[in-house]
Amino acid sequence: MDRDAFDTIMASLDAPVAIVTTAAGDERAGCLIGFHSQASIHPRRHAIWLSKANHTYRVSLMATHLALHFLTNGDRDLAELFGTHSGDDIDKFASCGWQPSDVGPPLLTRCEHRLLLKRMTVLDDGSDHVCLVGEPVASTTAGSFDPLRLSDVDDLVAGHTVDERPLPPTERATD
Repeated sequence: MDRDAFDTIMASLDAPVAIVTTAAGDERAGCLIGFHSQASIHPRRHAIWLSKANHTYRVSLMATHLALHFLTNGDRDLAELFGTHSGDDIDKFASCGWQPSDVGPPLLTRCEHRLLLKRMTVLDDGSDHVCLVGEPVASTTAGSFDPLRLSDVDDLVAGHTVDERPLPPTERATD
């Protein structure tokens, strides 16, 4: 497979970024993601992929709900906060406005476009990210918006490095 061609195609798509938040017990977590998509029309489902290296991933495994906050062009500072720092090291929520939800995940007060998802399925195919599929139980929006995109944050350095992620467990994955 031509990896450069794959990377060029993915970069050309320029996906919108979002912040996922979740909570289990007293533990809150949140991270910036670029991998997410509507996964079903009926019933409605939305899928997100979390890096196995992230604090948010570990908390999400114990959580029943996740909140997906869609960022706008004016939210780069939130993208930087949730994308360049690890919840293993700092409490990101101490640096932004948030409120608790009725079902657990913290809700970022500045983000007017969000989904509250009940975690339905976890899919781990052995790669460095795990897919969580959620059923929307609430959604809010202020109308149409211009999303913050991967190209808008491609200069950010992730809170975890690639070498902190698990190695591919299969020979096929190393090709």
